[in-house]
Amino acid sequence: MQEETKNSKVVCGYPISIFFIVVNEFCERFSYYGMRAVLVLYFKYFLQWDDDLATSIYHTFVALCYLTPILGAIVADSWLGKFKTIIYLSIVYAIGQVAMAVSAIHDITDSDRDGTPNNMTFHVVLSMVGLFLIALGTGGIKPCVAAFGGDQFDDHQEKQRRTFFSVFYLCINGGSLLSTIITPILRGQTCGIYSQQKCYALAFGVPAALMVVSLVVFIVGSGMYYKAKPEGNIMLSVCKCIGFAIKNRYRHRSKAYPKRKHWMDWAEEKYDRLLIAQIKMVLKVLFLYIPLPMFWTLFDQKGSRWTLQATTMDGNFGQLVIQPDQMQTFNPILILTLVPIMESVVYPLIKKCGFNFTPLKRMTVGMFLAALAFVCAGVVQLQIDKTLPIFPSTSESQLKLLNMGNNQLEVHLPNNFTVHLPPAQIDDLTSKPEEGNNAIRFVNGLATDLNVSTAAVNFGIIEPLTSSNYSLLKSGSQLCEYTIKFGFGSSYTIFIPSTFTFGPNCQESVTEVEEIKPNSVHMALQIPQYFLITAGEVMFSVTGLEFSYSQAPSNMKAVLQAGWLLTVAVGNFIVLIVAEIAKLPKKWAEFFLFASLLVAVCVIFSIMAYFYTYIDPTEIEAQFSQEKDEEDEDEKDKMRKTEEHVTKRGSVKSNDSDNAFKLSKM
Repeated sequence: MQEETKNSKVVCGYPISIFFIVVNEFCERFSYYGMRAVLVLYFKYFLQWDDDLATSIYHTFVALCYLTPILGAIVADSWLGKFKTIIYLSIVYAIGQVAMAVSAIHDITDSDRDGTPNNMTFHVVLSMVGLFLIALGTGGIKPCVAAFGGDQFDDHQEKQRRTFFSVFYLCINGGSLLSTIITPILRGQTCGIYSQQKCYALAFGVPAALMVVSLVVFIVGSGMYYKAKPEGNIMLSVCKCIGFAIKNRYRHRSKAYPKRKHWMDWAEEKYDRLLIAQIKMVLKVLFLYIPLPMFWTLFDQKGSRWTLQATTMDGNFGQLVIQPDQMQTFNPILILTLVPIMESVVYPLIKKCGFNFTPLKRMTVGMFLAALAFVCAGVVQLQIDKTLPIFPSTSESQLKLLNMGNNQLEVHLPNNFTVHLPPAQIDDLTSKPEEGNNAIRFVNGLATDLNVSTAAVNFGIIEPLTSSNYSLLKSGSQLCEYTIKFGFGSSYTIFIPSTFTFGPNCQESVTEVEEIKPNSVHMALQIPQYFLITAGEVMFSVTGLEFSYSQAPSNMKAVLQAGWLLTVAVGNFIVLIVAEIAKLPKKWAEFFLFASLLVAVCVIFSIMAYFYTYIDPTEIEAQFSQEKDEEDEDEKDKMRKTEEHVTKRGSVKSNDSDNAFKLSKM
């Protein structure tokens, strides 16, 4: 049986329109997190930026994504309404994703067809425009979609509304999980018209296609939606009230005017006392938000610094090879696991032990866990640094010595420095091969030309007593007259001596020289830091939103949501500021610095939390409503007494006029 409600049919107790909204959210989250998963590697390896610039632009983009929701909420509530805002900004969003996909096509400007774009400015500008449009789109629709879904339910469908929000947030984590698994795999493929390179265009193209699907699905359900008209944005009213209070306080700054209990009381001349009381409650919570950006400063680096750290690690898990940007999948997996465990096991157990684990205490512990995660990241980085080769600095030079003979040589260098050079010993390269590739070259010790090729690379003709250029090969097995197993990020020189002869045992005379060892620190060592940061997120973020909503009036939820998103944006800007000011040459030192800063902020927040007094907004609002009702009753009594007094005066005047008439007759 079907029934009508809010212009939408109901199936199994749910408005049919919400199914379009759920699919829309899943596709949009897949699009956003899929693009974001490979973004920092796109900056580093495609646009050829260094780690610091890649990290800075990445966090600037994330910060913009959390600033624009405020704009989206104002536009939706005050002008266009939620439905039109979602449609228009989704179009902007899709255009941005397509621009990112096009910017990653290297063949567009690869005029010499060597696999490297010749006009990098084109790709940089197009990608920056794309990221700006994406930030505007994803941020603008963020506060609208969930609220628009909630609007589809009638008041008597409270249970169905709660189920919808659970499914809605499940779609967010599901889209995030799948996209961070799939898009790194797509990035690892090779594609191109003239030359085969890492396929960032495909890694961005699939999220772009999902965003288009998201938009189409949402539009298809247009006729079934309940579309509430914009009723004005509470944030504008709050800002105007606060602005008037500040302005009025400044006008009456003279000592001649009596002081008031709270500076917001200076708005009483223009605004309702209930609104002022509600703003006071919100400001009390927003004050606690001041230290919170530091948590997001650390948390969002899992998509930048931690991903870059994973590129110098071994991702071989036996039958499964993990890409560096796929390590981020541990976050949504752990969220889906830890949230029910925390709610049903950990928190009730702590309560049974008699410990009052208040929301603010949970948030403090969450911040401390995030700091511990960065301590773990610093320890892992120390282990990685031990395996990295030492390269010459800008003030040093590198000397390459090659012994083409069969016997060891003793070489005397200035400052009484002696080197014993084994046969076929080579030491070259100025940086470690990136993206887990292996740098391979051949040295020809024969008196004739040698043609060398592998299944992946053709080294071409190598002249006598010369070497080929380095070529990058993926991890795995490459057949070159003999089999060699490559790891991640290594460098080899394969030496073919003058005694080499073709035959069934020719591989015995070929010598391989390992110049740079493959990545030996396993990516599994990152799992503890991902576990700690996710546990911190569950205790900090989930609890923080719950606490904020419990401490604010019902009509001020949007203000707190805007304040919460603002802390995320500020946190990402702090990454830029700290990294730019500190400029630490060692990454482990930077990890420890961020951990120390969060511990310091954690102490400050715990002190603020200790002096915080929990309130019941509903009770306070009820008191104001009761006082207002009493004031209204008093006002009515005054008006009633005034009317009675006027009536009595009228009757007295009437008697006086009658007496005067009688006297005049006499």
